[in-house]
Amino acid sequence: MSSRFYKAAILGILIALTGIGFAMLSFGFELEETVGLHLLFKLRGVRRPPSDVAVVSIDKTSADHLKLPYDTRKWPRTLHARLIEELAKQGASVIVFDMCFDETRSIEDDRIFARAVRKAGNVVLCARMRRDIVPLTGKNGRPGSGEIYIAKLVPTVSPINEAAAALAPFPLPKVPIRVNQFWTFTTGAGETPTLPVVALQLRLLPIYEEFIHIVEQTAAGLSNSAFPHNNELFTPGAIEKAISGIRDIFTGEPATVERILKAADSGAFANDPAKRRMIATLTRMYHNSDSLYLNFYGPPETITTIPYYQALYPEQTGEAGVRPDLKNKVVFVGLSEKLEFEQKDEFYTVYSQQDGRNICGVEIAATAFANLWEDTPVRPLGPAVCVAILILWGMASGMSCRLLPALPAFCVAVATALLYLFFAKYQFMSMGRWYPIVAPLFVQTPLAFFSAILWKFVDVSHERQNIRKAFGFYLPEEMIEKLAKNISEISTGSRLVYGICLCTDIERYTALAESMDPEELGRHMNEYFAAIFGHVKHYGGFISDLKGDSMLALWVSVQPDAALRDKACRAALEIDRSILHFNRLHEEKQLHTRIGVHYGQILLGNVGYMDHFEYRPLGDMVNTASRIENLNKYLGTRLLVSGDVLAELDGYLTRELGTFLPAGKTKPLVVHELLSPLMEADTVRRERCDLFDDALDRFRKQLWDEAAEIFTRIIKQSGDDGPARFYLKQCERLGQEPPGESWDGVIRMESK
Repeated sequence: MSSRFYKAAILGILIALTGIGFAMLSFGFELEETVGLHLLFKLRGVRRPPSDVAVVSIDKTSADHLKLPYDTRKWPRTLHARLIEELAKQGASVIVFDMCFDETRSIEDDRIFARAVRKAGNVVLCARMRRDIVPLTGKNGRPGSGEIYIAKLVPTVSPINEAAAALAPFPLPKVPIRVNQFWTFTTGAGETPTLPVVALQLRLLPIYEEFIHIVEQTAAGLSNSAFPHNNELFTPGAIEKAISGIRDIFTGEPATVERILKAADSGAFANDPAKRRMIATLTRMYHNSDSLYLNFYGPPETITTIPYYQALYPEQTGEAGVRPDLKNKVVFVGLSEKLEFEQKDEFYTVYSQQDGRNICGVEIAATAFANLWEDTPVRPLGPAVCVAILILWGMASGMSCRLLPALPAFCVAVATALLYLFFAKYQFMSMGRWYPIVAPLFVQTPLAFFSAILWKFVDVSHERQNIRKAFGFYLPEEMIEKLAKNISEISTGSRLVYGICLCTDIERYTALAESMDPEELGRHMNEYFAAIFGHVKHYGGFISDLKGDSMLALWVSVQPDAALRDKACRAALEIDRSILHFNRLHEEKQLHTRIGVHYGQILLGNVGYMDHFEYRPLGDMVNTASRIENLNKYLGTRLLVSGDVLAELDGYLTRELGTFLPAGKTKPLVVHELLSPLMEADTVRRERCDLFDDALDRFRKQLWDEAAEIFTRIIKQSGDDGPARFYLKQCERLGQEPPGESWDGVIRMESK
């Protein structure tokens, strides 16, 4: 696996793990509910509710029409009795009151209301839940160290309680959080069925006998009389007990579901699709979990909503001019207002309006029933599927963002996010499936993109550092900075500067190279250059050129700078010492090196064309430095510098070796041997330099014999002295062929 794919895979894994970790946090799940689910509802828009459910709203408009106080607790229950009679007359299949009747108002009114409820036979009343605190007791009845909470249903007024077809709670959180779920069975009150469940069972009462027959036939260990039959359901609490008993079968034997659905598709129901659908609806209701996610149909009053007064007096058709049709409908009666400041039984939901209006509790109950009736509650994906999606999405987004350039990566990230959102919307609209939105789209995708950009930036920065480091072997830092800012500098960056050139060359290098194999020679030369390069860098110079055994080092400045020449001289002396040490370590493969240093103006910059440039100095000064280095060969010295280099420098022991005109040059130059820093020079060396100066003065005055005698004395004192031996030969030659009185003392070299 290449480095790019390896890094992309690492990023993909990290993004996948981040998405999973975020989704597992309670904060992440809350965001998925409040943001992800909200977005899916908004993208889906309003959905048509089933025609089998309606809401009768107790509102201020009805209170005004009926000339009643808006406080519903003061409405006479005889009025509700008349409403029940009217709804029954219109053919409502089930009447559900999302109201509690747990307080006695008027005994006579309660009897009239109970009589209407009993006569209708299909009225479900809402029961309030109460949480009792029971202290724990220890042994011998002594107080214990804790307490438990027991949820109980608060019964309605006695005659009403006995008359109702069923009592059921519908608990919703009355706190400032979004209502997303409803309970089918309240786990805190002994698996008590809630209003939507009871309403659905009553609505499907016509197939109840056939349904329990299938359950008794398919569930293991049940007799044919395990559940009450139709004629036994209308005693107080019978329907609730029957529902709870059926629920126990489904939770105890999950395999019962498959057997019931299979039985419903055959036998007596094979040619009756309506009954098959009803059996399947009941089966899935009992098989569902204790709580389900509400699949809202739209903003308030999306479900058919009829004002109380209009339901009570159908002849008052209201503004719409249409008589309400409630035949075979499940009708929910409860508080429902259009204006936010008038709402009392209202809850914050995904469809809460900007003006503050929320969906009332009765419409939420009707929505829950409609979801069960259509079997369309919102169904979140299982944990395993969500984890798989987050892994695949994290790997795909992380790898694509890491492998692609920034702009294509951004386009791909946006395009795939939109495709995923479209797919999630389609699944939500068609089947109510809730795919995760926040974790993949709002966490993983942007994290993958920006992490990839940051990682690429780090890589590019690292690569740039490597490139700068590599360029540092060939270019000075100043030039690297310019090229990093503007690559056009490569062809226009030449400039006229003052520079010191230091040239080195190895004696008899060709013979040495012939005696060694290339690998050995390479290692040997690397050690050699390691011994001298460091001194150039240490004293502020840079290596301008390297060819075979030769090196050209430069020190440059915009203005004449004596300090820079001082650094170059120190570097030259250090190089000379390092070479001596190197040769002592390599006795058999010594590299005797000549050094020449010159100072003057040069044109420094990039030289080349098209796709090849070299950073180098141009000017006669470079060639002159090379000629000075070459003079070492004739003078028997190792380190020579021009007089221009030593101007205004007093800290070195040097001896002037004369004025020379190298071959091919037209301007002579004064050459000095650079011996050591002045403070390191001993008396013997100082005296020898003075003696050489005296001899050179006599030589220039054409006193050949006197000069020769002094040069000879120097050779005897030092054991050998290259410059003295060179001048001794010059005295002998010029003594035989005197140059004449016009001689200027310049020694003209015939060869390079």
